[in-house]
Amino acid sequence: MLNRYWRIFVTGLSFVVFGVGGIVLGLLVFPVMNLLIRDRQRRVNAARTVIRCAFRVYIDMMRVIGVLRYEVRGLEKLERGGMLILANHPTLLDTVFLMAFVKNADCIVKGALWNNPFTRGPVRGAGYINNEGGAELVDDCIASLERGNNLIIFPEGTRTPKNGVISMKRGAANIAVRGGRDITPILLQCDPPTLHKGEKWWRVPSRRFLIQIDVQDDLAVARFTEGASDVMAARQLTDFLQNYFAGKCQSNA
Repeated sequence: MLNRYWRIFVTGLSFVVFGVGGIVLGLLVFPVMNLLIRDRQRRVNAARTVIRCAFRVYIDMMRVIGVLRYEVRGLEKLERGGMLILANHPTLLDTVFLMAFVKNADCIVKGALWNNPFTRGPVRGAGYINNEGGAELVDDCIASLERGNNLIIFPEGTRTPKNGVISMKRGAANIAVRGGRDITPILLQCDPPTLHKGEKWWRVPSRRFLIQIDVQDDLAVARFTEGASDVMAARQLTDFLQNYFAGKCQSNA
């Protein structure tokens, strides 16, 4: 019982550290960078490097204090640029982990985070893509890939529900099809399950949980686009991704 209370405490502490860290970056670090680095693209690249390093420190802090453990496989496959990275989304920490290990990472961010006092500094400083872009969102994502960024997308659009049923939206497939980009899939597993959609942070599992990150081999998009309209190709690719991630998650459960 004492161990459980300790893990509730350190889990709460981790969330506090995350919030304070976001404020410090937004109020101190990024304003100084804005003054010192005048070129916008260099400033964005520097901001993303700061965030990646900060997230690595953060997840290692959680490992040291006993919140979690983690394993990464296939990290060498991420030593490239211009990748379209698609991942399943079982926990609240997925974005943190991927941003910690992917260099020059870009991502789609909910519009609410642009005005959140804990996240708006890092989000704006790193030049992430606002999901309120409407019809231009797909074009913004393709443009990011063409600039050599590694774009991270969760095709489900939100965390996987507690029942584990994966439901893919068509947005990621549209980006792959229209941008002519192969997909680098990443499979995320959390054992025991925690921090999934709708779960309160203080409902910690009975033991320290393990996050496993498996970088899979690339998926060629040409097989879906040859002889098909963009609409049909995106539909077929979405169905394939639905079965792909559901099958992978089931086989690794």
